[in-house]
Amino acid sequence: MTGYELSQSGVLEAEAVHVFREVAATFERPVLLFSGGKDSVVMLHVAVRAFWPAPLPFPVLHVDTGHNFAEVIDFRDRLVRELGVRLLVGRVQDDLDAGRVVEETGPGASRNRLQTVTLLRMIQEHSFDAVFGGARRDEEKARAKERVFSFRDEFGQWDPRRQRPELWNLYNGRHRRGEHIRVFPLSNWTELDVWSYIAAERIGLPSLYFAHRRRVFQRDGMLLACSPHVAPRPGEEPYEAVVRFRTVGDATCTGCVESSAATPEQVVAEVAASRVTERGATRADDRISEAGMEDRKKEGYF
Repeated sequence: MTGYELSQSGVLEAEAVHVFREVAATFERPVLLFSGGKDSVVMLHVAVRAFWPAPLPFPVLHVDTGHNFAEVIDFRDRLVRELGVRLLVGRVQDDLDAGRVVEETGPGASRNRLQTVTLLRMIQEHSFDAVFGGARRDEEKARAKERVFSFRDEFGQWDPRRQRPELWNLYNGRHRRGEHIRVFPLSNWTELDVWSYIAAERIGLPSLYFAHRRRVFQRDGMLLACSPHVAPRPGEEPYEAVVRFRTVGDATCTGCVESSAATPEQVVAEVAASRVTERGATRADDRISEAGMEDRKKEGYF
């Protein structure tokens, strides 16, 4: 009799599959947040595998700021068509038009924080009781406090003191009407785990995750890409560089890094040598304050 041992990727995948199946068995109306970014792509890949050969038993939802990278939106639409899953899109612009939120102005203005209102509106309109997200504990210190099942009150707010113990991978999804659970199947993954899985499974991603030539400029120690949504200010001289994106969000606050990594295997090697987290290096929205992410999570953000 020979031994049977899972690889690190296999253990993480099995854990995530268990979480997906647990939610499907426990909740009535789950939904999976899907932006077209690498973590949500991996999450969707694992979800499809968890229920194969049956179709995915829940829709996917994208909260669209309207300031996305075109490559990501094209990839999003192509992938959901290929998989045959139902895509819902909640648009921040609809909440701006209805007066539920106000557009930020001035230097550093972004719609990133406005996503919270749109997300909570979509949850309420569709009566979702469980919402899958691709957040990982290694990304940021507020996310390190999260449980796999993260309880949210009737206002969608998060209180770290009200989270439930998860001993022996036993999850408590109990909630009252109006409350919901945010679920993080990739909680225990790292950026290196994600890329190793992408390389092993040959998972397709938007092209901007790999080295390409793009016009960029420096701002606050970050490289931002020139786009219709963000332009250099006086004194910020744009130039061409070979870059890639480690994380993808609203174009107004997502930076890139100079890199020659053009394949998943090359990205794995690059990430393994990095000593700076992906959000710490490339997300301006995390630099609002020392507790910027935690403050937004308490408002209902992911």
